[in-house]
Amino acid sequence: MSVLWTRSLIVLGAAIVLAAVKLSIHSKERTIAQGETIFLELMPVDPRSLMQGDYMALRFRLAEEIERARQRGTLAPSARTAPLAIDAHRVATLAQDTEADAQIRFRIRNRSVWIGTNAFFFEEGSSSKYVNARYGEFRLERGSGQAVLVGLRDAQFNEL
Repeated sequence: MSVLWTRSLIVLGAAIVLAAVKLSIHSKERTIAQGETIFLELMPVDPRSLMQGDYMALRFRLAEEIERARQRGTLAPSARTAPLAIDAHRVATLAQDTEADAQIRFRIRNRSVWIGTNAFFFEEGSSSKYVNARYGEFRLERGSGQAVLVGLRDAQFNEL
């Protein structure tokens, strides 16, 4: 294989990777700009990382609900979307099939349900501001079920 051929393959591979990253970023930006607001209830977790600075590790009650539904067999093990019921405050919970208002996409990571992200980073020294976080604020794209975390809210849905 010639050096020119090898370099051409490297350039082509890099171009494909950059195009995929650009498409992913564009998709998330579109979801943030046009998606509808929903809130997912947070479960308590430790808000500190020595290697990464200040951040809050996130775990959502919805992820636990999806995991239980998968274990009971009410949600297929191969499913990667879950039905949502959205209440008057825009809080989303796992819906029964007949009452679904929307769908949310999820992944399985380390044999656990993972929704969007598992961390919220904030400015060093401002951890006290996020102690009262009770909800993750997401933008949900109805068609794809993609959800992007945009902030944290307290128990009265005030921005933190």
